[in-house]
Amino acid sequence: MSRNYKFHNPEGLYFVSFAVVDWLDVFTRTQYKDILIESLAFCQTKKGMEIIAWCIMTNHVHLIFRSIKGEKPEQLLGDFKRFTSNKIVKAIQENLQESRREFLLEQFKKAAKKSSNVEHHQFWRHDNKPIELWSNEVITEKINYIHQNPVESGLVYKAEEYVYSSAKDYAGEQGLLEDIVVFNLFKV
Repeated sequence: MSRNYKFHNPEGLYFVSFAVVDWLDVFTRTQYKDILIESLAFCQTKKGMEIIAWCIMTNHVHLIFRSIKGEKPEQLLGDFKRFTSNKIVKAIQENLQESRREFLLEQFKKAAKKSSNVEHHQFWRHDNKPIELWSNEVITEKINYIHQNPVESGLVYKAEEYVYSSAKDYAGEQGLLEDIVVFNLFKV
């Protein structure tokens, strides 16, 4: 893995994106998105994850966060991904209404066979591509990118209409996650 893809500053503010293996559209189901929301909320309150911006797309997640309780950011993100991976795979296995259940589980098994450190099902791709955000201009650019993702994908007309992101918080409304640290956006 390239040095550019590592967390270097344990107190830094990071932009990360991580995707489901094979870019599978798992998060078309509310049940699976809600697992991510609950897990992010847990990380906020119990693990010291300060969240600045976030967005759940159909097959990937964008997140701007920092660790504020001394835990290494890579450990914090790794714990989040391990937990959600297990919980979502279990939810898919138990969801008798999931029409893609066998297909999804087979894809996760195939991905695990290609990986040296995954035993049964690999849900998330291993790459996170963390980018440390070092200036207000870059922070603003990444927040706007995150919030415009659903607009660019044609899911909504306005960023704040998309429920599964922090765009509502930036529009002055309460979003799904409490305690979002709203960064003071300015025109770049």
